[in-house]
Amino acid sequence: MDQSSDTLLGPTKTLLLATDGSLFSEGAVQEAIFFGQACRAKVIVLHAVPTRTESIGAANLALRQGWLDLAPHFDRIKGMADDSGVEIEIVVVGTSNLEKTLVEQARLRQADVIFMGRRGKANPWARLVGKTTTRVIAQGFPRTLVVPKDCTLSGRHILVAMNDSPNSRQAALEALGLGGSCPTLRQITVMTVARRQEELAGARQLVEAVCAQALQANLPLVCEPLVAEGDPAEAVVKAAREREVDMILIGGPGRSGLTKMLTGHVTEHVIGQAPCAVLVITAQDSADVPSPPLPDPAL
Repeated sequence: MDQSSDTLLGPTKTLLLATDGSLFSEGAVQEAIFFGQACRAKVIVLHAVPTRTESIGAANLALRQGWLDLAPHFDRIKGMADDSGVEIEIVVVGTSNLEKTLVEQARLRQADVIFMGRRGKANPWARLVGKTTTRVIAQGFPRTLVVPKDCTLSGRHILVAMNDSPNSRQAALEALGLGGSCPTLRQITVMTVARRQEELAGARQLVEAVCAQALQANLPLVCEPLVAEGDPAEAVVKAAREREVDMILIGGPGRSGLTKMLTGHVTEHVIGQAPCAVLVITAQDSADVPSPPLPDPAL
């Protein structure tokens, strides 16, 4: 299967779509099929059925029932894939640990990206982001795309929400890579948020370094450095709305540096309130590995 790097996901061969059949996963379904066609990538449709029982017979029964319950949903996705010329594989597995199984399946099947909705069937209004989505992201899969129910990506403008963590810097480097490979991309907004006024100078240096690299690479787009002061999540969501961005790139949770700026409830708020898809990037399994280098802004 050929790779294609001319989309907002860059080079991809396999996409894993996690779905529970609810309307909350509909945006993820639509975009997975779209990117499957655009990237000429295989889409694995994964449904994990809770089987919290010691009885093998009961677990098998729950698994069969889970398949039957979602059969119309699977048939519709297969029809969409056939119409778009996308290769798909439908997988139903039983599990006592939903988020762990999703990530294990993604790694086992060498998926490049996990596609998820913001919420699921269980208590959809209890949280901005469903527990499964939050816990999957916390496991540090390299790329997880969280897609709102009514979302369409035109591929023209992305926003990178930065801090000084390795994962955040990896997100910035990935954005620059997309700037050189995605022909529809016209603007990258590189944003960081200072909680206090005395942090503004360092924040400005961080985002200007990324745009300096874009200029040095002669990327055919506008790179906008953006610094705000205040609550990080609110500032990022506000900027995404005002600029009508297609996608926010954000570093995944980590343990060092200023990573706390975009973890925990802040990450949940960004994903839960963003008007667009959010691509969560994890540079490596260990947050203790040094950050990928960015150039000196004076260059």
